[in-house]
Amino acid sequence: MTSTFTDTLMPPRLLAPGGTPADRATHETRYGPLTHADPAALLRTLAESGLTGRGGAAFPTYRKFVSVIDAARRTGRAPVVVANGAEGEPASAKDKILLSLSPHLVLDGLRLAARATGAGEAYLAVEDGATRLETALAERDDLFPVRVVRVPKRFLSGESSALAQHLSGHAALPRHQDPPVREQGVRRAPTLVQNVETLAHLALIARYGADWFRSAGTPSEPGSALCTVHVPGREPQVVEAPFGMPLHRLLPLEGTGAILLGGYHGTWIPTAEAARLGLSAATLGAGVLAALPADRCGPAETARLLRYLALESAGQCGPCLNGLPRIAAAFRTLAAPGPQGTARDDVARWAGLVEGRGACHHPDGTVRLVRSALTTFAAELDAHARGLCSATDRTPLLPVPEHRS
Repeated sequence: MTSTFTDTLMPPRLLAPGGTPADRATHETRYGPLTHADPAALLRTLAESGLTGRGGAAFPTYRKFVSVIDAARRTGRAPVVVANGAEGEPASAKDKILLSLSPHLVLDGLRLAARATGAGEAYLAVEDGATRLETALAERDDLFPVRVVRVPKRFLSGESSALAQHLSGHAALPRHQDPPVREQGVRRAPTLVQNVETLAHLALIARYGADWFRSAGTPSEPGSALCTVHVPGREPQVVEAPFGMPLHRLLPLEGTGAILLGGYHGTWIPTAEAARLGLSAATLGAGVLAALPADRCGPAETARLLRYLALESAGQCGPCLNGLPRIAAAFRTLAAPGPQGTARDDVARWAGLVEGRGACHHPDGTVRLVRSALTTFAAELDAHARGLCSATDRTPLLPVPEHRS
């Protein structure tokens, strides 16, 4: 079970105060009516806000909107807008919590996105909670229809091209990004895919303006973000924090050896480095922050994640079909104390061979995790080669679905 807390970090923006779900009446009382009707004015406000995507890539939201609008103008096809709540990252719960507590913020943002782009269709894609969201939709009087769509529970189901394939009636598998989804997505129409948190921010920006949004965060990274925080001995918690907040205020660093930033496609960093950093869109990824205790084995934890990532690949191209299983198997050798042979060199070499060569970015994200582990846990890997391991607790830190463990 995942809990929420926000009061110690910043006044809540996205999450309902007290962790109480907001129905339509409560939502409108809390946030006020949605009156931003002029698409051009909304786009200007969006540009001024500096909002970036909260799905992992941190791409400027305004630029994505404009790209879809331009593609629609060139092709004469009405765009499709998709609210992406398919949270395939096992360690993340931020989107599920947001949709549970503040569904109408997301639906407001989806409505605004459809209006700004001139969309002809709108979808809300989720793994779980579809019935609850359909109930929220029924509370609204929007003239523009939104369809809630269930997606398979897979790591890659929320990848934008996989979503477009699924909504087009095909398997939810990524495809090559040329042309990109923003030009040819759902049934080859220009498609705007935005994370549900991004759309919730949009709904608030439309109400309160760019200056209000920028009153949190930093000048270069304005606003706030939802994070799922993993600390041993506690239930995972979803927190709302401004960019720039020191990481040590988000999770306790004492007694830890490393921090995972961004999730399973993120990076391991030593605790000493984390103590000097603030929350940043550049490293936030899927919004996961996890503290690895000093008595746990970083290579062993990484090996578990790599096996999961290899099993979760779409299996459509060589880097995933062949490269990721080899990397995962070699890293399992590194994670066990004893002779390593050429495994360490093999992992580094294979990482270079798969990077940038997949149909999607799954190999790239996996390589990012691998390289950070090779660096952050270098001393422990040296100890393993000598038959030693400093870990005294073998309890796994991060969740891996049972059928993949």
